[in-house]
Amino acid sequence: MPDFDPVSYAIPAFVALVLIEMLWARWRSPQAYEPKDTLVSLLFGLGSTIAGLLLGGFALAVFIAAYEFRLFTIGWEWWAWPVCFVLDDLKYYWVHRFGHRSRWFWASHVNHHSSQHYNLSTALRQTWTGAFTLGFAFALPLVLLGFHPGMIAICGGFNLIYQFWIHTEAIDRMPRWFEAVMNTPSHHRVHHATNPRYLDRNYAGVFIVWDRMFGTFEPERPREEEPIRYGIVKQLGSFNLLWAVFHEWVGMLGDIWRAPWKHKLSYLLREPGWSHDGSRETSDMIRARWQEQQAHGAQEPVPPEGAPPAQKPIAGPRRAA
Repeated sequence: MPDFDPVSYAIPAFVALVLIEMLWARWRSPQAYEPKDTLVSLLFGLGSTIAGLLLGGFALAVFIAAYEFRLFTIGWEWWAWPVCFVLDDLKYYWVHRFGHRSRWFWASHVNHHSSQHYNLSTALRQTWTGAFTLGFAFALPLVLLGFHPGMIAICGGFNLIYQFWIHTEAIDRMPRWFEAVMNTPSHHRVHHATNPRYLDRNYAGVFIVWDRMFGTFEPERPREEEPIRYGIVKQLGSFNLLWAVFHEWVGMLGDIWRAPWKHKLSYLLREPGWSHDGSRETSDMIRARWQEQQAHGAQEPVPPEGAPPAQKPIAGPRRAA
């Protein structure tokens, strides 16, 4: 099996692009970078690399064992590479979607969304605990089809490299044909937004066509019409690295411990924000309430300036995890 990791070769380019974007931000968008936030993102990337070295061997061992039971032997044919890349990206869509729709996976994936800034350093906020969720099992169908684990790993590396450049506000829109097929900064800004309209949308890694096919696509509105708020619904409010890494695991385990027995498994597997007593809101509930407010707002007069709001604000005490 080839010993080739494309991500390790891309790291110098990552660093150079972050520095270039910092220079751009200094003159064009000073609020794009916050020193403590950027430091946390860099430490996330370092910790994720170490975790991958320590725990990645387990996933590889599982894949090699599963490869013995493959249905076909595809080998290293030239045509297998683009096919593997596309299927691996389809796999990424679904593992990413589960990462937002099941709290077990969200506890690991939330790390990537924990920054309230959106810049290239945010792309480095990769999980330390992904191996514990066993999310790598989503790739097993590719192994069983006959794609070599080494080929899948290399394709996954190039997938991750592609996703680096879309974490920026420096690029507005790409050409229309490109936006129609590929994931872009505009599409991915939507994914990182906490605006009710944008919650749990645009899961794509490389090809945005998966979101269009499976009904999860949402285009970015003009910024003057709807500015994007980044982060998570209940913001961390801290630059503590360990809290950023483990806060959702702590919250999930606490909920499981306190919950009645018949609801314990639901706190593990159901969507973030679900609660057995209705004291919190999932992303679907937040969006539905926002849509209801929008519908009522279209029919009711705007209250005079300074008057108290007539409707419950979106960011109330009931929040998604």
